[in-house]
Amino acid sequence: MSRLLGAEVLAPGPQLRAGRCVHCGATTFPRPDGCPRCTAGDLEDVLLPRRGELWSWTVQRFQPKSPYLPVGEFEPYGVGYVSFADLCVVEGRLTTADPNELSIGMAMELTVHAIGHDAGGDELLSYAFAPVEERR
Repeated sequence: MSRLLGAEVLAPGPQLRAGRCVHCGATTFPRPDGCPRCTAGDLEDVLLPRRGELWSWTVQRFQPKSPYLPVGEFEPYGVGYVSFADLCVVEGRLTTADPNELSIGMAMELTVHAIGHDAGGDELLSYAFAPVEERR
């Protein structure tokens, strides 16, 4: 059995659930209890698009502190900020850490990846962003 953290799997694939303030329109992920812009408490659920643009990125070259769940021996991984139109920018894991495969402004697509197992042995999944293969 698998559990997905931070996203929902819907047809045709995973989407991130954010919160949009009904007063000022600010969209935030992860969905907060109150608006970080105007402090109102009325937020509605909104699903972010599956594709966005890479806004910035780096490579994590050392193992993070707890509650990081290592899967096997530590390997450097990519971390990036992906912009979803004019809605919001989301930080997340990238499916590659190769600088030759990443560039600011490139199209990225939401995907799911394994991050470990819980105490009961169930696989834990989380969201990540993968470069979109450009068709020529």
